[in-house]
Amino acid sequence: MLATLNDILPKARAGHYAVGLFNTTDTDMLEAAIGAAEELRSPIIIGTAEVLLPYGELKLIAPGLVAAAKRASVPVVVHYDHGLTFERTMEALKLGFSSVMFDASAKERDANFAETAEVVRIAHAFGASVEGEIGHVGVAADCDNDKSDMYTTPDEAAEFIERTGVDALAVAIGSAHGVYKTKPKLNIPRLVEIAAKVPEPLVLHGGSGLSDDDFRNTIREGIAKVNIFTDLCLAGDAAMKEGLEKGLGYLKTRSLKVEAIKAAVMKKISLFGCAGKA
Repeated sequence: MLATLNDILPKARAGHYAVGLFNTTDTDMLEAAIGAAEELRSPIIIGTAEVLLPYGELKLIAPGLVAAAKRASVPVVVHYDHGLTFERTMEALKLGFSSVMFDASAKERDANFAETAEVVRIAHAFGASVEGEIGHVGVAADCDNDKSDMYTTPDEAAEFIERTGVDALAVAIGSAHGVYKTKPKLNIPRLVEIAAKVPEPLVLHGGSGLSDDDFRNTIREGIAKVNIFTDLCLAGDAAMKEGLEKGLGYLKTRSLKVEAIKAAVMKKISLFGCAGKA
């Protein structure tokens, strides 16, 4: 069933579990993610991000994502992640995405507030939920997850939510996107301070590559949504390599890839504590 972040994340935060966003840029990943959620009776968030559109154009993949969500026997949010431009974020809403993240975190503070608030106003008119970001979640390969001056502060998190009306907030506490060069150092005390001041669901980006304890600690302290993509790609890469080494044909290799990605999704669902919450 098609859902929004508001249908699942407040319950997750109150219950001290998290729901995973698994980016699904093609039908292989889509089949794997929803199959995993249905098997474990878990809510799930699927979708894509603006930087991933060269690998799966919105007009091509949106109908499949939305249709699969509506058919599913568990709540499925179709989420447009890291919308960097107003135009493409609006396109996602028009194509039926039930949730969007508008990311103006790299802009000046007032611009972030104003532009995010405008997206919230429009998305809510569509009946969609909105995630925003304050602070800066960096790129692991650039090691800018070490720049603590970009971490979210409790005061700016509270002000951001008050001025924009977002339904969920992505916070910067030391995680980063992509493959980590060194072990990330998460600022759990900062997360505790933010959670004490902000009752809305909090989001952790850059989840691939974190330890199980990192996930448990952040979820315990208020994280209700975790973004995963790189781990799915790595699982798919390994399966395709195995298929080639075994001399399997395209279709059998494709099935091997789907099962590997599904297993990776199921592992994260179990870790996040959302199995059986649908």
